[in-house]
Amino acid sequence: MSKVLKRLCVFFIGVPLILFLVSFSYQSHLIIQCLITLFSIFAGYEFYSMVSAKNKPLFSKLLILICTGLLPAVCYLAILTKTNLEVVFWLYIFELIVLLGIESLKAKSFELSFEKFANSAFIILYCGFFITFISRITTLNEPSFMLALYLIIVFMCDSGAWFFGVLFGKSTRGIIAASPNKSLVGFIGGILSSVASAIVVKEIYPDIFYLSYQNLVIISLITSVSAIIGDLVESVLKRSLDCKDSGTLIPGRGGVLDSIDSLLIAAPVFYIAVQFLFK
Repeated sequence: MSKVLKRLCVFFIGVPLILFLVSFSYQSHLIIQCLITLFSIFAGYEFYSMVSAKNKPLFSKLLILICTGLLPAVCYLAILTKTNLEVVFWLYIFELIVLLGIESLKAKSFELSFEKFANSAFIILYCGFFITFISRITTLNEPSFMLALYLIIVFMCDSGAWFFGVLFGKSTRGIIAASPNKSLVGFIGGILSSVASAIVVKEIYPDIFYLSYQNLVIISLITSVSAIIGDLVESVLKRSLDCKDSGTLIPGRGGVLDSIDSLLIAAPVFYIAVQFLFK
């Protein structure tokens, strides 16, 4: 099966399945919350494997995966118990202190201590902390629809960028060194696809998405741009580690990290923007 066909299958089967699961709001979207934690751990595992393959210093894999998975798990528990979500930030700080303490108490030589700490802390931040903002979206008004809106914006940006880039973007490729196969036409097509899909959602559910068209366009723009940046960020990370794909779990896309890179960066932007624009 060609990569294009695999990608189309993931889009037409996987994306509707995720959006269908979003509709189950039992216990603050239990199914989605469990998937978020699992994706966090899988992404952390893939990132750890990429870094360790280059013989870069890291703390133990088990410790990093526990720290990574704890963040979305604790975020979900905080949502269920209506605890202040700042507890997630406090937990991340505590985890960093634990790493610092372990290195200070157990290390015998310190030439690589800074790099070891930086590599490990970034995996936890990137795969564990950023993804908690997807969980936080379930605390907003009309959480199922807000979560669906966020996912639609990101998925349509990714798919639109790919579609327009393949069909019309050959002459505008190579602008971004981090991902030379991506095109300016693709980026613009992805952003426009996100904005158009968000407007369609509001047209279908006007009573639920009560925000103005102006604010909807703004949030679609900044979220889709963030999704594109998220895709480029992972390209930078993979190139710095001389790695083509983070894994092979997702047909046509690579690993879990390859599939959620846009979601990781777009989630904090969407969540924060909602606080100011969805009034």
